Amino acid sequence: MTLVQKDRTTHTEAAAIMPFGGWESTPAGAALDGDEALFRFPAPDDPAPTTARLLTMAGAAALLGFTVVGVGARAFVTVLGGAPFWYVPTLALFGLLSIALMVGAFLSIHRAFLPWLLLVCAIGPLTVDILIAALY
Repeated sequence: MTLVQKDRTTHTEAAAIMPFGGWESTPAGAALDGDEALFRFPAPDDPAPTTARLLTMAGAAALLGFTVVGVGARAFVTVLGGAPFWYVPTLALFGLLSIALMVGAFLSIHRAFLPWLLLVCAIGPLTVDILIAALY
């Protein structure tokens, strides 16, 4: 018996309702060409990331997350003591930007350097949050 395997694409029902036409519209077996999406959910036939890579990324994200919790606690105390109108929206903006970069890192876990670049870039907005919370 001969088995013929079609070139499978990773279209899903979710791609029809996702913004920007869906993230998962590239062929699963395609190499790094110009049409491949940078951010996509892993397909069932994608190789699993190594345990060390996943644990290192999760540890880095946990450190950033605990820092965000510390900034939030400090900001809460400041808000209870009276803060100007710009304080909470500014902290929220930079905190959400940092979290969005962390989420992007996990969505690009199959890339070589992009997840690490996004995790390092997430430190920037978090540093601004720390400075605002500590200096005000």
